Amino acid sequence: MTHNVLVVDDEPKLCDLLASALSQNGIGVFTAGNGLHALKVLEAEDIDLVISDWRMPGMDGPQLLAEIKSRYPQLPVIVMTAYSTVKNAVQSMRNGAFDYIAKPFDIDELDITVSKALQFRDILKDNQRMRAELDEHQQIDSLIGDSPSFRRVLQAIESVRESNATILLTGESGTGKEMVARAIHKHGNRADQPFVAVNCAAIPEGLLESEMFGHRKGAFTGAVTDRIGRFQQADKGTLFLDEIGEMPLPLQAKILRALQERVIEPVGDPRERKVDVRVIAATNKNLLEAVANKEFREDLYYRLNVFPIPLPALRERAEDIAPLARHFAHILGATAGKRINGFSPAALQAMSQYAWPGNIRELQNCVERATIVASGAVIEDVDLPGYLFASRSADNGAVFIEGSSIPSDLDAALAQTEKSYILAALAQSNGVQAAAAQLIGISERSFWYRLKKLGIHVDKIVR
Repeated sequence: MTHNVLVVDDEPKLCDLLASALSQNGIGVFTAGNGLHALKVLEAEDIDLVISDWRMPGMDGPQLLAEIKSRYPQLPVIVMTAYSTVKNAVQSMRNGAFDYIAKPFDIDELDITVSKALQFRDILKDNQRMRAELDEHQQIDSLIGDSPSFRRVLQAIESVRESNATILLTGESGTGKEMVARAIHKHGNRADQPFVAVNCAAIPEGLLESEMFGHRKGAFTGAVTDRIGRFQQADKGTLFLDEIGEMPLPLQAKILRALQERVIEPVGDPRERKVDVRVIAATNKNLLEAVANKEFREDLYYRLNVFPIPLPALRERAEDIAPLARHFAHILGATAGKRINGFSPAALQAMSQYAWPGNIRELQNCVERATIVASGAVIEDVDLPGYLFASRSADNGAVFIEGSSIPSDLDAALAQTEKSYILAALAQSNGVQAAAAQLIGISERSFWYRLKKLGIHVDKIVR
């Protein structure tokens, strides 16, 4: 395997010396005289390792290291310095450097350090490739189901995948909106181009515009170099805007212009950039209601809602629970080094009778937990998390309608009902207690009190 190394130093003679030494080992060498030049090389070339000086004019070694770790987190960096103090070495390692070498350095020592770094890079690349293959396998093949409601989703995907129409995916959290977006991209006319996903709710509002459109050096504090945004990263491909309903109103106008005119303006740069992007947006909010409440722009809503695809909740496609569970067990069992052949009838019955408020994501988490604790090749009902049965027993004993059985112990029945709702909320929030309290409409203090009263130990319920 041929490797490419980038040497960054403001001394041309040293760059030439390193290039000569490394090329004798069959390594391709690129050189840069400063940090800014190095970043341009990284954008243009496939680099496996950076060897950078510590002190340079303009952008120095520590600044370049920080920028590389931000943009290319898996790219190893070896720092070299004539000021080989323990402080500098320790600081560079803490900031993410793979290793350091002191000038003047021994060529044999350099060869050993470079060899280790390139081996590390190869391992990361192999892991990334295998993870991408597994993710792709899960993403596409997880579009499993034969229920009428899900068949309508598959038919919609088939109808729109070859077009460039803007798509709006709606549905509850965990219904598989990103899986559908990736399937549309994978089987569409842009499959060989980038798929770029952005969670609009996960990026701080002050950084969202820069994240979307990029920025010029000096546009704001911390902008030490030019940076392209997600629209340009997705050029010729697909941009997936998840949680679009959480986007701030001021930015919505700029997103609308980008969709209408296919141009963007990076922060701090008045020059327009043309982009060719297919946009798929997703939300678990009622956008029409948000429009009525002046929380979402009406014109942007209609621009996004060209081809709407509503995704059903898992409880609305109960016949798909068993095949989905088997698929997850097969994939996750192989990952865990186990051979899982399926589920017992009791386990399938328990899963089919549960409401799955967290939808497919909750089902996958449930199967993953069961796969870990299962002692045999078949997942039994005892391997499933307890909240599946708590919810069912609460429903069986505490629903007061004509003809139903009256509990012999009202306090116990009410406590069981309360416990089932708390367990379901914890499952849907992945164990985040503040979020679970918000789901059932009580304060965090009240939620903690109920956990203690009911003897619920979160670490034993949610992984």
